[in-house]
Amino acid sequence: MGMIGGSQEAFIGAVHRRGSQLDGEIELVCGAFSSSAEKSKATGEALYLPENRVYGSYEEMILKEKELPEGERMDFVSIVTPNHVHFPAAKMALENGFHVVCDKPATLNLAEAKELKKIIEKSGLIFALTHNYTAYPMVKEAKHLVDSGQLGEIRKIIVEYPQGWLIDLVEATGQKQAAWRTDPARCGAAGAIGDIGTHCENLIEYITGLHIKELCADLTIFVEGRMLDDDGNILIHYDNGAKGILHCSQICNGEENDFNFRIYGSKAGITWHQMEPNTMVFRTRDEGARIIRTAVGQLSPAANAHTRQPAGHPEGYVETFANIYRNFAFALRARWEGKAQDPLYDFPGIDEGIMGMAFIENVVRSAQDNTNKWTKFEL
Repeated sequence: MGMIGGSQEAFIGAVHRRGSQLDGEIELVCGAFSSSAEKSKATGEALYLPENRVYGSYEEMILKEKELPEGERMDFVSIVTPNHVHFPAAKMALENGFHVVCDKPATLNLAEAKELKKIIEKSGLIFALTHNYTAYPMVKEAKHLVDSGQLGEIRKIIVEYPQGWLIDLVEATGQKQAAWRTDPARCGAAGAIGDIGTHCENLIEYITGLHIKELCADLTIFVEGRMLDDDGNILIHYDNGAKGILHCSQICNGEENDFNFRIYGSKAGITWHQMEPNTMVFRTRDEGARIIRTAVGQLSPAANAHTRQPAGHPEGYVETFANIYRNFAFALRARWEGKAQDPLYDFPGIDEGIMGMAFIENVVRSAQDNTNKWTKFEL
């Protein structure tokens, strides 16, 4: 693996490195860790990489790695930069023969995401998007419960992602993570909606298979001086007639990362909180609540395949990245061996990336429309 972004100052790059190496399937061999050549070099030294495999730019890395023998050069790149670099870095990597793992959202805007799909299809290479929450064992189990009909017809969906870290103008203090996430030039058209709202949309679509038909969005900038939304509230109509409420916010004082969903069908309902990831509650009117626990009882093959710890030991955030990287490595190995990819070991790709960018643009359009209550969802 070669890494683009993820310097010592970054948050998500270190998470990707830990996750990618957890199974021993992937080795970090090179990197262009920053737009600053000095920072990239310092990060490479801290990671004990050879000096000649640490590059001053991703362009230099891709071209020089391409010149190396097949058994020595990187096999794929992991892109962990701010959003505005995702498209040009992925494009160059794919056009030079390298598979890609990219942090979400896929690109800066929908047009780039659609163009990236064309590039991926032309290249014939593998692209993975790290919507990591889909890789929790209990999320796999939730998808199984829906797919197997145990919830019945889905009628009501509530998905929430409250955070509290941006309750004031943190970006003005020089805090790197806040600075780029609130900058339209580097983040895109939305703030909280793009950062965590896309996780909400993606998780529900993954579990239920439902698509948004129309939505009604209310976006707010609560903190004076901020350029992008820090709070979003959205009513949703799904294509099967189900009704949804999606709420994400980064100004909920005292909240950490309480990403959660409640999905109700004609037969049963389920509830899950990612801060208590090993537990899901299954409810029916006549039988009450039943606790489903990771690694306990008869879970689905998909849930078991993504469970790493014995019962009672929590499955963590880093492990979700590990599951995606492991599954991506399995897909690469299957490709090299001329075998079909095992669908049990799935991971998000460019179609999920396009949907995420469409979600952002439709939500922003709806929030800005003072004439129509409901906005038809357009891809």
